[in-house]
Amino acid sequence: MPAEIERKYLVTGSEWRDAAAPSVQIRQAYIANTPLASVRVRIKGTKSAFLTIKGAEAALSRAEVETAITLAQAEELLTMRQGAVIEKFRFRVPFGGLMWEIDVFEGENAGLIIAEVEVPTADHAVQLPPWVGQEVTGDARYYNANLASDPIRGA
Repeated sequence: MPAEIERKYLVTGSEWRDAAAPSVQIRQAYIANTPLASVRVRIKGTKSAFLTIKGAEAALSRAEVETAITLAQAEELLTMRQGAVIEKFRFRVPFGGLMWEIDVFEGENAGLIIAEVEVPTADHAVQLPPWVGQEVTGDARYYNANLASDPIRGA
């Protein structure tokens, strides 16, 4: 099964903005969120949509399967959601030989900014940029599935 190996951090500075590529707007919601897995629908910008099943374990590496769907399918699935629609702008920032994704949340999670970086192996050394603070990898409160039902306003 494909796995996503990702580390998450709260963002503490704004220096990343100087190196960021233009953002993409993301709207996503959860169709199901159980102790074993979550099922998410995500719309990126105005042109693409995905259905994703992710293992729910709070860990560095989680099982993940994702498939493209039509925008019409995604919009219909949004009506079946549990909790709020997560609204955010995603920026991509290269640093330390890796591509960081910075999510600037809006809506019920306004003010929250999280940096995520995917790594090839769980023991891969990550050079931390000066604009990240506390690591929240494995802290389920910061998983989008939980932010949909228990929002966090600005960290």
